[in-house]
Amino acid sequence: MAEDERQREREQGREQDGGQGRGQEDGREHVRVAVIGSGFGGLGAAVRLRREGVTDFVVLERAAAVGGTWRDNSYPGCACDVPSHLYSFSFAPNPDWPRTFSGQGKIQEYLEQVADTFRLRSHIRLNTEVKLLRWDADRLWWEIETSNGTLTADVVVSATGPLSDPKLPDIPGLDTFEGKVFHSARWDHDYDLRGKRVAMIGTGASAIQIVPAIQREVGRLTLFQRTPPWVMPRMDRAISKAERWLHRQLPFTTQARRGILWGIRELQVQAFTKRPNELGAVEQLAKRNIARAIKDPALRAKLTPSYRIGCKRILLSNTYYPALAQPNVDVVASGLSEVRGNTVVAADGTETEVDAIIFGTGFHVTDMPIANRVVGADGGTMMESWKDGMKSLRGATAAGFPNFMTVIGPNTGLGNSSMILMIESQLNYLADYMRQLDVLGGRAALAVRAGAVDAWNDKVQERMKRTVWNTGGCNSWYLDENGVNTTIWPGTTSEFRAATRRVDLAEYEVVRPPRVSVDAASPKSRKAKKVEAGA
Repeated sequence: MAEDERQREREQGREQDGGQGRGQEDGREHVRVAVIGSGFGGLGAAVRLRREGVTDFVVLERAAAVGGTWRDNSYPGCACDVPSHLYSFSFAPNPDWPRTFSGQGKIQEYLEQVADTFRLRSHIRLNTEVKLLRWDADRLWWEIETSNGTLTADVVVSATGPLSDPKLPDIPGLDTFEGKVFHSARWDHDYDLRGKRVAMIGTGASAIQIVPAIQREVGRLTLFQRTPPWVMPRMDRAISKAERWLHRQLPFTTQARRGILWGIRELQVQAFTKRPNELGAVEQLAKRNIARAIKDPALRAKLTPSYRIGCKRILLSNTYYPALAQPNVDVVASGLSEVRGNTVVAADGTETEVDAIIFGTGFHVTDMPIANRVVGADGGTMMESWKDGMKSLRGATAAGFPNFMTVIGPNTGLGNSSMILMIESQLNYLADYMRQLDVLGGRAALAVRAGAVDAWNDKVQERMKRTVWNTGGCNSWYLDENGVNTTIWPGTTSEFRAATRRVDLAEYEVVRPPRVSVDAASPKSRKAKKVEAGA
């Protein structure tokens, strides 16, 4: 759809939505639901709300386009490490994926298509960054300050995602560097890397895609590696025209393909969560993958991890190791510790003069920045309430923050499958949450009980103890500063779907607006005494 057509749809949709319950309160716009973010989580929430008959909602997006992390991560070689037919919505299958593992551009196109197909454009507010959310206990709604003004909402759905805010290490002297510096998620496409001396910092999922994509054009590439990743072959291929024709003509074949991909990953979960020692055979395959491409024994030793495979996310690439074996690439088995002018210095003392520094150092996952902007019922921020670690009920609701739901919240991440499966499970929970509010009638909010959150979190952490993510001997981004795994779900996607199918009202307190006593309402009384209404 052309941009001018999208703009007309937005304008027409806003006019139509004006008659669907969207109103003004105290001169401010009021909506039933405000969704933050327009990646997979935000767009999925928007589609599910419409399916539930909720049309009075907005999607607040700080950027100029939808797409979330797949809009922001446009670095060379960017692609998904989950098969495309599994990394897409079950309610929006795409028979035309060109490859088994699609690149960033195709995934971004898919998300744009979802926004168009489900007519979400009129609900989306682009270039609208959420600055502050504050719970109003008297009116039972959220006040939302944005870069384009203030509005209020009965319910807020935070779908900002854990891979949205880049994490840059605090490196002494970095501010004095005279060359180019950027993070992989904020790639500078105007900067020409040809012939340049480039330092790549980090060896995560982004770095192993960037390195082979830029190795041939740079003059020299130096990779700073604190910990080597386990890398397996990427079974990627083009999907033939015949296959795509079949998927278009017989949609059940697309669902069958998705089901097979899902089933294989469900069977693998036991090794990650209950029997990590079974992963030893996979380690041997990964070591053979190294040996095939890296003939230098010294380099091979640098690139061989010492922790159990799966402790960090297993990465997929057919080109990473061959790129590292090229004569214009150096691997420094140490992290970056200092910058002196145009010289980067590793923790082991290795010095390298470079023209550009690219950080592939991940994101704020266990300290999500949005939590600093959410002020709850007790006047404190969500970040303050999570000072000892993130935790929520079923990855969705946190104590002290009524009618506030997170998509991809604490302990909903996956180590071997598609996050879209987890997102859709949380959308089931959102749908039932809205139904429960409707059944309660009148002004009402659901405030999750702290005891319910603690009980859920204790159960999750108990299951986490024997997983490879906790026992594998690595220090990963799954762990917070206290060494607690607040990121990964220690079970199958089927288990999570069952756990989020319904909202259990026993885990919540029903909150009603305070009412004013008869005496307090008298014109003679200047101060109103508030009497809490019964739930």
